[in-house]
Amino acid sequence: MLSGASPQPAGGPPAERPARGNAVVAVLALAGIVVSLMQTVVIPLVPELPRLLHAGPADTTWAITATLLAGAVATPVMGRLGDMYGKRRMLLLSLAMLTAGSVIGALSDTLAPMIAGRTLQGLAAGVIPLGISIMRDELAPARMGAATALMSASLGIGGALGLPLAAFLAERVDWHVLFWGSGALGALAALLVVSLVPESGLRGGGRFDVPGALGLSAALLCLLLGISKGADWGWGGTATLGLFAGGAVLLAVWGWWELRTPEPLVDLRTTARRQVLLTNLASAVFGFAMFAMSLVLPQIIQLPEATGYGLGASMLTVGLVMAPSGLVMMAVAPLSARISRTRGPKVTLMTGAVVVAAGYGLGIVLMSALWQLVLVSAIVGAGIGLAYGSMPALIMAAVPPSETAAANSFNTLMRSIGTSVSSAVAGVVLAQLTMRLGPVTVPAQSGFRLVMAIGAGAALAALAVACFLPGRRAPAASAAQPAGRVPATTAAEPRG
Repeated sequence: MLSGASPQPAGGPPAERPARGNAVVAVLALAGIVVSLMQTVVIPLVPELPRLLHAGPADTTWAITATLLAGAVATPVMGRLGDMYGKRRMLLLSLAMLTAGSVIGALSDTLAPMIAGRTLQGLAAGVIPLGISIMRDELAPARMGAATALMSASLGIGGALGLPLAAFLAERVDWHVLFWGSGALGALAALLVVSLVPESGLRGGGRFDVPGALGLSAALLCLLLGISKGADWGWGGTATLGLFAGGAVLLAVWGWWELRTPEPLVDLRTTARRQVLLTNLASAVFGFAMFAMSLVLPQIIQLPEATGYGLGASMLTVGLVMAPSGLVMMAVAPLSARISRTRGPKVTLMTGAVVVAAGYGLGIVLMSALWQLVLVSAIVGAGIGLAYGSMPALIMAAVPPSETAAANSFNTLMRSIGTSVSSAVAGVVLAQLTMRLGPVTVPAQSGFRLVMAIGAGAALAALAVACFLPGRRAPAASAAQPAGRVPATTAAEPRG
């Protein structure tokens, strides 16, 4: 056991001092927000990256793609390592990679070091599921619901709040400051974790599944690379189809291996449990729905007024319009926990799906003024906050405490896959439905409306999946707990 670790009593998490509990929640939420800020920091720079890095537009997209791929690989790996060797230790390693990647980005003036820095930043993606798992180990059951809801929503909160700040700095200072700021925040979060977050004594032990990690990483790289570059390479092109075929074969081989190795990277038998399987499926579909807003609103706000629907505003305005969604996500975290506590996380997830669908439905008809887009953004953000807050409760009620980090990491990965597919689908729609604006072609308003409609449909699909989840007192939840240990997820299942 590491020094400073506090062993768990047989009856559940250690007795929690309120002040320490508040500090743990605040620090872990801050770490999650810092990681999500990292994904936002380059958005204002995307149009300028070819000039800033002295490279072609097709090459500079790797500054985005590298982060996506690294995050997909790191999330399940860091979760399993956290269960085995200490969640706090892996959290600190993730924040160290974020800080190092930010410094490399801040020192970059060419493409290669920028891609290296962005890859290191992407490797920090495991912070949020690790933070949720630490909360399960350290907090009193009564506090779990609101704390994990806030941590789960921190991905959206950081992105929404970071966009206006990044846009403001990009317009007024040297762009390297964005990366220096990201590095400073990463170092601050790491220092606070060292000072205030204890290491859990709850470990899974065993050996790390190296073949499983390599196999899953290779499969994810093939699938996500095909999704992210398919529009550039052609969806029917040899490279794209080859990546999809290779990814499918690798996933099949990986699944065969995971079912036969005694200590797998991902316990597929646990993942196949009804509650875990349906929650992960709903997470992927919901991730698809969530990202539609991020693809549509910025373009409508920035397109010229000559299109007849564009608002001709700046990137800073984009950030200010979308910032309320992050504030709303933060505000609904306690509400999400309350609904989960009184009605069960299944109801919370279903409620969030309905709210997101309603928000996109409004967006189809309300897109002609900034206040309308603020309203749409806030409603969708409320639904995301409700739904994301319920997912950790659903997962943790169905898996053993020793597998919490790995299970939450896999759930986070499913969300990421959903957002990646959403980006590809929206890109195809907007590329097909276009209009001429002088010498250039821009997406037509009908294309944006169709993307909004697809987002609403995805939210309703997540609602349909959630309908088949077990109720609050699902047998899988109790069966997943070791003998003698009270479930730490009473936000999802009140003690009777």
